[in-house]
Amino acid sequence: MPDVGVATEPKAYTHALSGGRPGATVRVRPLLTGEINAPPAFFRRPDGPLAIPRGLLAPRRLWSPVPIPAFLVDHPGAGPLLIDTGLHASVASAPAASLGTLAARMYDIRMEASQSVPAQLEGLGVEPRSVRAVVMTHLHYDHASGVSAFPEATFVVARAEWDAAASGRMLQGYRPRQFDHAFDWRAIDYASTSLDSFAGFGRSVDLLGDGSIRLVFTPGHSAGHQSVVLRLHDRELLLTGDAAYRRTAIEEGELPLFCADEHLYRRSLSEIRAYVERTPNAVVICGHDPQGWAELDAVYS
Repeated sequence: MPDVGVATEPKAYTHALSGGRPGATVRVRPLLTGEINAPPAFFRRPDGPLAIPRGLLAPRRLWSPVPIPAFLVDHPGAGPLLIDTGLHASVASAPAASLGTLAARMYDIRMEASQSVPAQLEGLGVEPRSVRAVVMTHLHYDHASGVSAFPEATFVVARAEWDAAASGRMLQGYRPRQFDHAFDWRAIDYASTSLDSFAGFGRSVDLLGDGSIRLVFTPGHSAGHQSVVLRLHDRELLLTGDAAYRRTAIEEGELPLFCADEHLYRRSLSEIRAYVERTPNAVVICGHDPQGWAELDAVYS
C-alpha cells in the first residue's frame, strides 16, 4: 500500500534547544551508513529532453557506489546530536521493510547491519537513547530511514520540507512511514522575517543559541532542504547535505539528476559558493561525494 499523508504534526520551532554554552565548539564524526549504486548522471544531469530516463539507462558497468552518510556531533552542553539518521539496520537484510517493495527492487543498496547509526554509536560507547537532538537536512529515504531508532530525541526539520514529505511518494524520494512517528518534531519556518542571515546564507537558525550549530536554508534539492554550519576549535565545518552532492557541484555548478526546483537549487548553490569563498579555511563535506568521503578524517574538532 502506498503512503497516504501522515498522522504526526510537528510543533513550531520557536526558540533555541537547551544545552547551549557561550563559546562552545563541537566534535563531528562522519558515519557511513551504506552505499547506493548510482549512474554517472546522478551527479551531472544530461543535457536535453528526457534527462532522467536517459541518465538511469546508462550501462550498469558505468554505475558506481555512492556513500550514504550521517554525522555524530558531540556538544559540551547539548550532549550527542545527529545530523540525519542514514539507513535503518533492516535495510541490510530486509530493505522492503524500510524502503517499500518497489524501491527495494529498484535501488541497489549495499549495507551491513553494523553500519546503522545505532550500531556505530554503540561501538563508540554512545547509547543511542542518549541522543538529544537530530537535525534532518531533509526527509528523503536515505536520510530518514533510521528515524524510528531515536524516540527520545527532538527532531528539527524545515516546515517546507515536512509539508512536501508528508504528502510525498517514493518517486519524489519520500517514504512517509519512515518519519511518521509521534516523536518531538520541531519545524522551522524559514519564511519568517525574524530569521537572520549568516556568512552568505540568506536565512539561518542558531540551533542552540550559542553559535556552535547553525542551520542554513538551502532549498532546491528538496522543497525545504537545510545545510549545517558547525563551529570547531579553530575553524568551521559545513555539511552541505544534498544541496551539493560533491565538491565539483560547488566549483562547476553541476545540476544533479534529481532536483525538486532547479532555480532554488542554483540559488542555494550560489550561497554555498559564497560561504566557501568568504570562509576559505572551512571544512566542506558534501552530501554524497565518493572521492571526498574517502579523504575524510575520522573526527573533526
